Amino acid sequence: MSPRSWRQKQVDLYLTWGEPPELVKEKIEQVRAKAAAHGRKIRFGIRLHVIVRETNDEAWQAAERLISHLDDETIAKAQAAFARTDSVGQQRMEALHNGKRDNLEISPNLWAGVGLVRGGAGTALVGDGPTVAARINEYAALGIDSFVLSGYPHLEEAYRVGELLFPLLDVAIPEIPQPQPLNPQGEAVANDFIPRKVAQS
Repeated sequence: MSPRSWRQKQVDLYLTWGEPPELVKEKIEQVRAKAAAHGRKIRFGIRLHVIVRETNDEAWQAAERLISHLDDETIAKAQAAFARTDSVGQQRMEALHNGKRDNLEISPNLWAGVGLVRGGAGTALVGDGPTVAARINEYAALGIDSFVLSGYPHLEEAYRVGELLFPLLDVAIPEIPQPQPLNPQGEAVANDFIPRKVAQS
C-alpha cells in the first residue's frame, strides 16, 4: 500500500504547512476526493507561524527583524541542506521563496521569510489582529478547522496572539473531561497510591 493510499484510508486530520490559500484549496480538494473514494471524510489543519502586532507596519517590521541578521551565505547553506531532502512538503516550502529575500510576501499577509533558514513550516501570517484574523478565517472558509500556530520569540508572541488575535476569532474551547479514578493494579499509579509491599511493611 503506497503512503498516499494509506493516508486516504487511515488519516482523520490532514495537516498541511502554510501555503497561499489557492494552493491549500487545491490540496484540500485532492485529498478530500481521494478520501471520498474510500468512503471517508477527512478534517484539515494548517501549521503557521504568526507575527501579530498593534499595527500592520509594526508586524512587518518585526518580520524583517527576524531575518535582518542573516547573511546570504547562511541562507544558501540552509537552502542547500533543505534541497537534499526528499520531503515534498519541504520542496513546496522552498518553491515559495526560492531561497531569495525579495518577494517574501507570497500572498496577502503570508510571509515566507521563516523558511529561508528553518526547515518544515516556513511561513507566517503577518499583520495586526484584525488582518491576521481575516486571513485565518479565509483558511477556515476553505475547510481548515484546526490551526497549529507558533511565533518567535515563543512566549512573547503567545501573549500577543492571546491579546491581539484570539479575541477576534471564534475559537472553540473544547470541554476537558474530568479525570476518571484509576484502579490500582499492584504498583503505584502516578503518585496517588503506594506500592502494596511498602504499604504492608
